[in-house]
Amino acid sequence: MTAGHAVETFLEMLVAERGIAANTLQAYRRDLEDFTDFLTRRKRSADAASTGDIRDYMAGLSRAGMAASTSARRLSALRQFHKFLHAEGFREDNPCTVVDAPRRSRPLPKILSEAEVEKLLDAASALPGPEGARMLALLELLYASGLRVSELVGLPLAAVTRDTGMLIVRGKGGKERMVPLTEAAIRAVAAYREDRDAFLKEGQKSPFLFPSRGESGHLTRHRFAQLLKELAISAGIDHEKVSPHVLRHAFATHLLDHGADLRSVQQMLGHADISTTQIYTHVVEERLRRLVEQHHPLARTGRKG
Repeated sequence: MTAGHAVETFLEMLVAERGIAANTLQAYRRDLEDFTDFLTRRKRSADAASTGDIRDYMAGLSRAGMAASTSARRLSALRQFHKFLHAEGFREDNPCTVVDAPRRSRPLPKILSEAEVEKLLDAASALPGPEGARMLALLELLYASGLRVSELVGLPLAAVTRDTGMLIVRGKGGKERMVPLTEAAIRAVAAYREDRDAFLKEGQKSPFLFPSRGESGHLTRHRFAQLLKELAISAGIDHEKVSPHVLRHAFATHLLDHGADLRSVQQMLGHADISTTQIYTHVVEERLRRLVEQHHPLARTGRKG
């Protein structure tokens, strides 16, 4: 069977038996035609492709700079294709069974520089009235503690205690952790408390530090994210870069930049597994690498013998 005929037979099966969408069908066609072109250059047919052919094809995709996620999709198409050929008796084995999928690298988290965080804090400090006091308290708390946004907006009124300087957080799975706060965060929360009633209906009582008149009873994640993007615009920062989670990343990365140990950062972030926290060490390493490449004279000119 020629490679082209094998692909068409497989695609017909996908339409007849699985009813796949036209766009999906075209994606399969493109992926498999690229593979069959590869086989043709090797003078191979689809029913004679070996495991070595598959591995060489995948290695070629990697050398060409194809993203691991796209390569993994290609391999998935090849697996289904060869599974079909084997099931239909067109070949005696499936050469894809022992080929490992490309490892997908975990994307590095987006962060803000310390200077950008300072700009956000300055912009929040300049906001007038109760809205300004609340925004500064939210921002100082988030950057001082690295809270998840759901933890931040849902903080109980008693979570911040001035006498201890610690924040009590109930995180995932109901687990409690204590996070030390900066003096700036403690002061911002104390100032905000004086204006907190502005966010309550007359006579309303609320157990939340950041109450709201809405159904949830407290400031929502969505509303805080909106306010943060508005603040970024006023601070002259690209609002697409800014989100509550990006500030959580900034908290962790800046701590490591200044010598904090990984285990302490893990505890403050509330990560169950330290491997989750280790992604921030990669951010620091990547920043150092770029710093050397951009500013070290030998990195740019090369060393002369």
